[in-house]
Amino acid sequence: MRRCCILSMTLLGGASSSLAGVTVQKMGLTVPAEYASQRAAVEKIFTTSYAAYKEFAFGHDELHPVSKGVGDDLGGWGVSLVDAMGTMAVMGLDDLLEEAVNYTATIDFNTPPVPQIISLFETTIRWVGGLISAYELSDEKYPILIAKAKEVTDKLAFAWVGNNTIPFNDINFTTNTPHVGTNSIAGIGTLSLEWLALSHYTGNATYGNLAEGGVITVAELPSPLPGLAGQTVDPTINQFTDAYVTWGAGSDSYFEYLLKYARYTNNANNIFIDTWKTAVDSSIHTLLRNSTVGGHMYLADYDDQQLIRHVGSHLACYYAGNWLLGGKLLQNQTIIDIALQLNDGCWNTYASTETGIGPETFAFISLDGNFTGGSPITDDQLAFYNQHGFYITGSDYIQRPEVLESNFYAWRVTGDTKYLDRAASAIASFNKYLPTAVAFACLNDVDDTTQGFIDDMESFWFAEVLKYLYLTFDDPTHISLDTHVWNTECHPLKAPPALDSYAGSGKLIPQKPFTVPTGAGSAPAAVGSGTRSS
Repeated sequence: MRRCCILSMTLLGGASSSLAGVTVQKMGLTVPAEYASQRAAVEKIFTTSYAAYKEFAFGHDELHPVSKGVGDDLGGWGVSLVDAMGTMAVMGLDDLLEEAVNYTATIDFNTPPVPQIISLFETTIRWVGGLISAYELSDEKYPILIAKAKEVTDKLAFAWVGNNTIPFNDINFTTNTPHVGTNSIAGIGTLSLEWLALSHYTGNATYGNLAEGGVITVAELPSPLPGLAGQTVDPTINQFTDAYVTWGAGSDSYFEYLLKYARYTNNANNIFIDTWKTAVDSSIHTLLRNSTVGGHMYLADYDDQQLIRHVGSHLACYYAGNWLLGGKLLQNQTIIDIALQLNDGCWNTYASTETGIGPETFAFISLDGNFTGGSPITDDQLAFYNQHGFYITGSDYIQRPEVLESNFYAWRVTGDTKYLDRAASAIASFNKYLPTAVAFACLNDVDDTTQGFIDDMESFWFAEVLKYLYLTFDDPTHISLDTHVWNTECHPLKAPPALDSYAGSGKLIPQKPFTVPTGAGSAPAAVGSGTRSS
């Protein structure tokens, strides 16, 4: 037995053989009538934002709402449109959804409209996840969405070269060749839900097997801390290139998907849930810290020199929701209790600023010091810390969803209306501080409104921020944590999938013979073939 598995037994107990039938949401949960107006308020923000996108940037990746310009650095195929489709379906905006589907049907993924290298990670979570989720959420009314998901995934499959189990991240879609370089564990580990879902709908096991193989390879590598992988990997040699441990950027959704993939597959292969449990247990032992002011709980980083870095980020604050989901699935109150404290620590970054919106990055002081690996704390930062229990190191807000994501999980798990109050507070802040003449923009400084806007409206504003907020105030049985698994872009996928061969076999679906031809630019031969197993 691997050391990580032994450690996981010490605090959190053994892995459950099945994650099916476990209730995550609080039974009988309903949204009190006094919060009824909040759901409509979120829908208004969405429709206002999308109307501006339609008018000034339709078919482009993103709207620049201050200048009314466009951005096309995510392929140029209109990623805001596909990121918005699932939210349209959830909100019942059927006319907008049909228009978006009709546009999506015309996209040619063979060459980006704006020449650029395409990210396997970004394209998977937004396009593949968005298309499949919209197909499911619209009651499978638009099969073209699965066809388009297959088209783009067939291009992304060139990220695997030769016998590599780990893909490269950057791909030239014109020449079908990957850029040879390192990949982050997030880039490797944040494909499995979407690619397995595509295997389900196409009947082709290749997609899921490719994605799953990379995660298993990473999980089996010797790690800097038990269960906690280093941040980057060289796919040509299957080795970590560093020993930096974080639940933040570059690593985040690798850990997120270990748990969610176990849920999605009903724990068909124990390595996913075992590795997640070990990562949580190791984090509790090594990374968990409380601030000396306020006692706020955070997960620190662990660097290549084996030093604790007392840093946090908006991005990393998804961990509270992830741990709540895992604690409920494993029926482990220790994880749930810690997750709720982590959630409170992240919400404090919202409650402490002038705008009521949390910053991109922050730091804190704990009993073992205030080392961050960066600049020493300034007098102004220390004064802020002494009042709030953290201090701001990156003051911008780029429409991140993670604090509101964890708040959504906390509401659905506990039924405590303080989480509804927090979500309502965020809606009020967004309406007060983010509007431009035509839509909603990002902020340069959440604690100084004189610093103005960042001229961007992120595609995940549609996919994540507004969907999480809407679902917080929606009927909890509509899109439930007990019926769906959310990908990291907040695209819900039905769970678990109807894959007959998953009953403990560890296989995705009955496999056809498959080998990846040698040499960059050779597409996996089996992609595009096969029949559905069920």
